[in-house]
Amino acid sequence: MKHVVLAALLFAVAASAAPAPEVVQEGPVTVTKIREPKQELRMEVRVPGKRDVVWAAFTTTEGLDSWLWKDCSVDLRKGGGWLVHFTPTSTGGGTIERIKPGREITIHAMAPEQFPTVRSVGTTATFQFEAQGDTATLVRLVQTGWKRGEEWDKAFDYLAKGNAQLLGQLRYRFTVGPIDWNAAENK
Repeated sequence: MKHVVLAALLFAVAASAAPAPEVVQEGPVTVTKIREPKQELRMEVRVPGKRDVVWAAFTTTEGLDSWLWKDCSVDLRKGGGWLVHFTPTSTGGGTIERIKPGREITIHAMAPEQFPTVRSVGTTATFQFEAQGDTATLVRLVQTGWKRGEEWDKAFDYLAKGNAQLLGQLRYRFTVGPIDWNAAENK
């Protein structure tokens, strides 16, 4: 009995020593940064669209082109690409690891070029789509696989903002409409 009480006490002390997650609002997106015991990013945004329509916007080339960037490609299968072609030599996104049609997609994600080590190793980004009645979808992102070190810490903070912007743009697509990239470039 003493061992059980001692173990519970040690667990409680260890748990209280871990810093609390940092929760911030990035526009309509709630971002939770967990730094200990393992780094993890969690994000949520409520999108005013039916789940199947939001899913299609996220998992098809035409859908991504309507909100993320003008040159995207999706090969919706395990091992397929979920890619954004910013320039001929600059891409974002990653490789699809797992799909639960209409509900979840997991991507082995690559970081931007300014984080070469993080980009080469990658992280795991799981996007979940939960119907909120007939007219909205809660989109969650959980990004794991972070390592320790200066470059990893900078990429963690950068992607906390960058992925919040990504989810904010998805919501924008459903609140304002598809982005006309030709018009946006001519402004």
